[in-house]
Amino acid sequence: MSRRRIPSRVFSVLVYLFLYAPIILLIVFSFNAGRSNRVWEGFSLQWYQELLSNARLLGSLRTTLILSAAAALVSTVLGTAAAIGFYSMRRRTRSVCLAVNNIPLTNADIITGVSMMLLFVFAIDLFNGSPIAALFGLRWKMGFGTLLIAHITFDAPYVILSVMPRLRGLDPNIYEAAQDLGASGWYAFRRVILPEIMPGVLNGLIIAFTMSIDDFVISYFTKGSGVTTLAVEIYTMVKKPVTPEINALSTLMFLCVFVLLLVVNLRQARQESALAKQKAVLTPDGKAA
Repeated sequence: MSRRRIPSRVFSVLVYLFLYAPIILLIVFSFNAGRSNRVWEGFSLQWYQELLSNARLLGSLRTTLILSAAAALVSTVLGTAAAIGFYSMRRRTRSVCLAVNNIPLTNADIITGVSMMLLFVFAIDLFNGSPIAALFGLRWKMGFGTLLIAHITFDAPYVILSVMPRLRGLDPNIYEAAQDLGASGWYAFRRVILPEIMPGVLNGLIIAFTMSIDDFVISYFTKGSGVTTLAVEIYTMVKKPVTPEINALSTLMFLCVFVLLLVVNLRQARQESALAKQKAVLTPDGKAA
């Protein structure tokens, strides 16, 4: 091993230790037999058992999973459609649309959360004061619906960014070629375009689900009363003396997100390997060898 590489590798180890030592400590003490987060009193699964008997936490988990799945599915459909629309635009218009799409990604979560809360409050007051609401006795308030809209809003840009590279890799004439062979527009999209961009669509779906299940700030401002997500419930619990149930719950959430991110990275690695093999088969003229 070169002496020049030793300091850089030591520095890398220290960085990873700084990032993941708290998580490792949390996972270890989730199996602690005692309530202390400093003294190890033996291995036990009692906090996982108590977690499974906590109706409040399980209700928040159920709401989070339903919300994340619904938001991921809807944002995947909308994001895929938007990506196809962006791809069909002229370059200058497409650049403007992609720049607008990147704003939610670079914007602070607290700004997005507060602005969406103000938007929902304005829309709710406007709707509840309308003649239609008075005629039919309808009342709208912040709850699961506003929470779902908020999650779809910040999930869709990630789907667009996942699908766009797959669209750029397509042959621009493949859609017209399918139509020349007698395929309708929907059939050509479903049988020709969609299979080619499906890896990007699935990656976008997984990323959207991961971002949604992990969100706290935007959910905190848009959830309303009577609905709470797992992240918000954990925040409420830590205001009181922390119980080891939170360690067990945080461990399960970390493992869930870790597995999803691992799946995304493995899929991307396989896609890059497949593209490299395809390029290796082709000659410099672009014809099959």
